[in-house]
Amino acid sequence: MQFRKIKSGPNYKLQSLKGENWQDVKPGTEPFKAFLRATGGAEFDAQDPKPFAPKSYRDFMLYERHYIQAATNYAKAHKPAALKIAQIYQKITGKVHPKLKPSKLWYQAPIFYMGGHMNFYGDGDEIHWPAYSNTRDYELEIGCVLAEPLLNASPQEAAAAIGGFVVFNDFSARDLQMPEMESGFGPQKSKHFANAISSTFVTADEILPRLGELTGHVSINGEKVGAVHSSGMQYTLPEAIAHVSKGERLYPGEFFATGTLPNGCGLENGHMLDKGDTVTLEIEGIGQVSNTIV
Repeated sequence: MQFRKIKSGPNYKLQSLKGENWQDVKPGTEPFKAFLRATGGAEFDAQDPKPFAPKSYRDFMLYERHYIQAATNYAKAHKPAALKIAQIYQKITGKVHPKLKPSKLWYQAPIFYMGGHMNFYGDGDEIHWPAYSNTRDYELEIGCVLAEPLLNASPQEAAAAIGGFVVFNDFSARDLQMPEMESGFGPQKSKHFANAISSTFVTADEILPRLGELTGHVSINGEKVGAVHSSGMQYTLPEAIAHVSKGERLYPGEFFATGTLPNGCGLENGHMLDKGDTVTLEIEGIGQVSNTIV
């Protein structure tokens, strides 16, 4: 099923898609209960545009191509001499230089970081960019929420526990991110200040079977600046979530994201954000999330 929260006077109401039309979903009805189960079982918040408030947030990096493209463009801007050496290496060997590829661990198991789940924003919310950063980027990702608990799960069990999907924007202060990554502790102030999810929410049965077949795009101030496709994951999302559940209890309402879809960020496509810009991220079949930087 496809759901959305939409403004209704001072509050938000729930709707579901029936054919080509959106219809109100009344509290207490079976569709309303199904929505609550799929989003982790929390109460419906009529003051919030988000379909749910995550109880935790883990972000994977499932796309090798995103990493290589982002690392190459970062080196082009900040380490041109090193990039020249990497390009010579690639010309001679026909392989991407190891410094432009993910770490060895990435090829052995899904890697992820835990972000700040309390600073999630909804569609239409303004994003107050922190004063300590001047390099404003976005990341187009696919996010999901657990509807069931997991522990030492198989990929099949993890798939069955996913409640549904949203479009996710992992805002990134790039001028802080790279030094933080070099610290060995992963992203900190570069990531935890803001994320955004769509007001639309689609249950897992409609998205999971074709999760690697979705198209999408990035628009800034109404102009398309990047096209993405969800194919090419190193691990499936259920495989990644099953990995997280090894020896660790996971609970309904916990949020996971795929990591950036290739070409889905400014570091890759060359279109960063300025104050006043409105960035819209869209995934076909799921929806879109739009936010203005202030």
